[in-house]
Amino acid sequence: MHEEAGSWEGRELVDLSHDLLQDEVQIWDVAVRWSRPPCFPPRWNDDNRRATRARASSCLVHAFRPSISKFASLRFSFRRNIDSCDPNINENDDGLSKWRSPCWNSCSRTSDGWKHEPGRRSAMEAQRWRCACACACVAAAACLLVAWKERRRSAGGAQEREGLAGMIGDTPLVRIRSLSEATGCDIFAKAEMLNPGGCVKDRVALQIVQEAIRDGKIKPGGLLCEGSAGSTGISLAMVAKSTGMRCFVCMPDDAAVEKVRMIEALGASVQRVRPVSIVNAQHFVNVAKRMAEEVNRAEGEGSAIFCDQFENLANFRAHFEGTGPEIWRQMNGKVDAFIAAAGTGGTVAGVSSYLKAQNPKIQAYIIDPPGSSLYNYVERGCLYTPEEAEGRRMRNPFDTITEGIGINRQTRNFKQGKLDGAFRGTDREAVEMAKFLMGHDGLFVGSSSAMNCVGAVKLAKKLGKGQVIVTILCDGGHRHLSKFHCHKYLKEQNLLPQTTDLAFIHGL
Repeated sequence: MHEEAGSWEGRELVDLSHDLLQDEVQIWDVAVRWSRPPCFPPRWNDDNRRATRARASSCLVHAFRPSISKFASLRFSFRRNIDSCDPNINENDDGLSKWRSPCWNSCSRTSDGWKHEPGRRSAMEAQRWRCACACACVAAAACLLVAWKERRRSAGGAQEREGLAGMIGDTPLVRIRSLSEATGCDIFAKAEMLNPGGCVKDRVALQIVQEAIRDGKIKPGGLLCEGSAGSTGISLAMVAKSTGMRCFVCMPDDAAVEKVRMIEALGASVQRVRPVSIVNAQHFVNVAKRMAEEVNRAEGEGSAIFCDQFENLANFRAHFEGTGPEIWRQMNGKVDAFIAAAGTGGTVAGVSSYLKAQNPKIQAYIIDPPGSSLYNYVERGCLYTPEEAEGRRMRNPFDTITEGIGINRQTRNFKQGKLDGAFRGTDREAVEMAKFLMGHDGLFVGSSSAMNCVGAVKLAKKLGKGQVIVTILCDGGHRHLSKFHCHKYLKEQNLLPQTTDLAFIHGL
């Protein structure tokens, strides 16, 4: 009966340990192999093996005693063994004398039952001790493994990635110290400028191309056509190369010249046109759409696609399925408000929709640059006044030095957004903010990123101290050297930075 109880006790320990590590079979195998004599070199004699194993066991139990104590059922089963352990082993001893329980040398089994015979080892006790050692190793390994996995999960731990697609997304979320201290709120920014293409549009380009391939809308080696102010064009040119496709980008000729050079350096063809209203056939978006149609007529359907970042809901999904969940996870759900400018509307719509789905109390706002009508739509329900309608204005509708944000129509992507309000931003505020961030935080940001930070400060003032606000750093300043970060150009526009604090924010 005693042997059966001991065997049952040992099996219980093994089963419990095995359950703790259902998917970690390798650790269990190592622990079991470690408890067997053959794991020592053949040249060692039995005494050396026993002494070395006893010393290792003692160190293991002492090192992991806090972890093992969490598993009450395990600790109870071999308490009398670990309570008597002593790491100081006599080199001349067989290494086991101080580990033996009282019945180790005094009990043996005969045909008539158990008999007290000092000096005779119980095979059952030896087996139980080996099992206890193995279980101790497994339990300790389980504790460490669980803690390591939890830490990696909470930190969004590293995982194996492949190719360009694996480099896009999972950008860091950083606290902007200067703005946080100045406003009394915690202002965080998603550093999308750290994507491989240097812009938040990398997500959109990848999503559009992946969905087109999945749905069979484009053939291998097909042509990606898009109208862009530059950032989406760069991202598409990069994704096109990684998927073995070609790329054509049409963009307004008042965009920063470095964007054109980057697109061309990535192997895409570029056509520059004058900035006109969307109703004009020569608008850069309409030109790109027409190019895709012509290629399909000449080479067959599926030879080209018009990516259509403004109306293609893959734009929205890239942020609803990617950026939004990342922000929620990185902030551990502690978000009070989100703000960003809108161009195609995909970023602000996708992120706001996801965050509000997690917590309806989260507020979402936009910051609108000069020449855009989205502020009027969000705050007053009217997209524009008749004299501001596209097609009736003689001037460029986007009278701003910022690029990639502002629009005078509702896109399909923007309509998916869930917004609570809007702010107006000015070119001077954006320029001053870019200099402020460089001087106080060492952040070299582009025009849309600077405008987003202007919006974050205005939102902080509106909500009051103690709030947690998240925005987006869309791209870096390296794409804006010829305009937004050009001293000569800013002087011509009478926009040279003049202040060193946040006094430039209107209403602050």
